[in-house]
Amino acid sequence: MQLVFATNNRHKLEEVATKIKGEFKLLTLNDIGCTDDIEETGTTFKENASIKSHYIYQKYKLNCFGDDSGLEIDALNGEPGVYSARYAGEHGNHAANISKVLQNLTGETNRKARFRTVISLIWNGEEHFFDGTVEGQIRTATSGTAGFGYDPIFEPDGYNITFAEMSLEQKNSISHRARAMDQLINFLNTVQD
Repeated sequence: MQLVFATNNRHKLEEVATKIKGEFKLLTLNDIGCTDDIEETGTTFKENASIKSHYIYQKYKLNCFGDDSGLEIDALNGEPGVYSARYAGEHGNHAANISKVLQNLTGETNRKARFRTVISLIWNGEEHFFDGTVEGQIRTATSGTAGFGYDPIFEPDGYNITFAEMSLEQKNSISHRARAMDQLINFLNTVQD
């Protein structure tokens, strides 16, 4: 069984590939010859995930999934949310995004936040959604060099280290993306039995 992951984000690909452990063949956009920039025009994680999976399925007729993820901070009314990757303006400028979050939280005692992932899977033409969340706190400064995005300032509940201080295996056992992927893998196991 093969499945296309509608992303070019190498960090996401690495996390997902580690999670599936070869249970099915994971294809990237490069593997199927897709160099298109799939524009995320949705206002929710669910909409953006669906845009990606529908784009690939309609163009290539391959079973596929897309995801959208982000950081939601209570004191910032859920920001950066769906705009997490471009919170400071330029898409994917992690340092600027982190800086903006820390600046916006200056003097704030409520540091509660969560990472959320929504996966849209299109399997034989039908769409299925999987949602994963991990609760935590926003640190006042960065710590750690692993991971990507907001990992250096996110400390998951029950831990005294950030995602960026964890090994990939440790993060993959508790992360939002891992929790959504567990649901996707369970679903695939039921449809191929």
